[in-house]
Amino acid sequence: MLKSRKTAIFVVAYNAERHLESLIERIPKDLIGNFVEIFIIDDSSSDSTFDVADRITKKYPRLNITAYRTPFNRGYGGNQKLGYLYCIEKGYDIVVLLHGDGQYAPEFLPRVLAAFKENPDAVFASRMLHKKQALEGGMPLYKYIGNQVLTKFENRLLKAKLSEFHTGFRAYSVDSLKRVPFAFNSDDFHFDTEIIIQAIGTGWTIKEVGIPAFYGDEICHVNGFKYAFNCIRAVISYNLVSLGIFYRRNFDFGLFETDNYVFKKSPYSLHQYVIRSAGFHPGMVSIELGANRGILSQQVAENVSQHLAVDQIEPDLAGKSEKLALDLNGPFSTQVPQRYYELCISLDVIEHLNEPEHFLLEVFDVLKTQGKLFVSTANVCYLPMRISMLFGEFNYGKRGILDRTHKRLFSVSSFQKLISQYGFKIDSIKGFPPPLTDLITNSFFMRQMERFHAFLSDHFPNLFAYNFLVIATRMDGIEDIFKQTTATMKAAGSQ
Repeated sequence: MLKSRKTAIFVVAYNAERHLESLIERIPKDLIGNFVEIFIIDDSSSDSTFDVADRITKKYPRLNITAYRTPFNRGYGGNQKLGYLYCIEKGYDIVVLLHGDGQYAPEFLPRVLAAFKENPDAVFASRMLHKKQALEGGMPLYKYIGNQVLTKFENRLLKAKLSEFHTGFRAYSVDSLKRVPFAFNSDDFHFDTEIIIQAIGTGWTIKEVGIPAFYGDEICHVNGFKYAFNCIRAVISYNLVSLGIFYRRNFDFGLFETDNYVFKKSPYSLHQYVIRSAGFHPGMVSIELGANRGILSQQVAENVSQHLAVDQIEPDLAGKSEKLALDLNGPFSTQVPQRYYELCISLDVIEHLNEPEHFLLEVFDVLKTQGKLFVSTANVCYLPMRISMLFGEFNYGKRGILDRTHKRLFSVSSFQKLISQYGFKIDSIKGFPPPLTDLITNSFFMRQMERFHAFLSDHFPNLFAYNFLVIATRMDGIEDIFKQTTATMKAAGSQ
């Protein structure tokens, strides 16, 4: 296998002067000459690690051993990034990660390499496949417990079945590394967890092989509590990114690239509420502005006389609706087929527009007097948003309240004032929870969670509504009132 696939050993080293040479000597003799390269990257150690590494390259002139030193300390994760980029640039097939302090036994390299016969994307040498051996190998009890508790949490949230997430003895297919954005991972120790998240998120096949644990006199540079916190945060962040309500570039695997709009089926969702409450009747003439592909318009068109679905690209799923492609940032009121609609629906659109105020002026001209406007937007004062901002987070993502395409953010109060200023009378405000059953699972527990959240959103929308709907009535405009007034004056004069 070593002769057919270009396999390199990558040694990450930091203050490892006492162990580095013995690590190289412990690599099985029948293997060491078959690696395409053994390269050591010293992460600007404060001791003589690089000098030892340089001496090793001279000691084994027949082997392709090279040593590098970072210009400044990059951190454990930052060092790995350099090593994997190096392998990609060199065109290697497999890279095996070893720690310069000798904590992971290179004697088990044959076991790790043999697992590549099944062509996995990665092989992890696990100390926890045989858990008793970990304690027998000297793993401190607190580390053993911490490892297993953290691994159980990570497996649960990532729907994985790894025996441990925290081994540093790993081997990767270089082609697989190319497919994940590891360069955006942390430079800290939880880089290892983040690359596993990326592997699971992109459907890697991960093979585990058992190795014994070994704890000697090496110095551990990991702050355990900080490491655990960062691992937990990374896993939670990935799940939030997957839902579209948070964004981190390293966990973006082409999410929501094809279609960012899903018709919500939950009885507590905005879509279902509009269908129940809009008062459709056979003679109604209605319009949806920002219809996307027209999934909601398809439902509306079945219940009214005429319905127009409008978006930048002509809505292709709008059913019986009349379809029109228009830029809602422009003067669209003069471009729709007819004026004075009885109902205008515009859901989660206004925050994406250059000038919401101009949009409302155009909507006012489209609707007839006493026509109804159903307009919704995300609630920037939603409780999780408040909490995240309390801790300094203001994270734009691909979906949700802080969608990267949003150009204006609203609270319930600020949105209500905006609508009122442009000739509409507010009839009601309705808050909605995030559509948990549509986004996650339709389980009994999730339905009850959504039901409770819907109650809070309805009664306390300022705090608990994920997004909210304003139902407003188009009142007489100043021109209408002027015409009515002058008509009255003329009538009085004629008498």
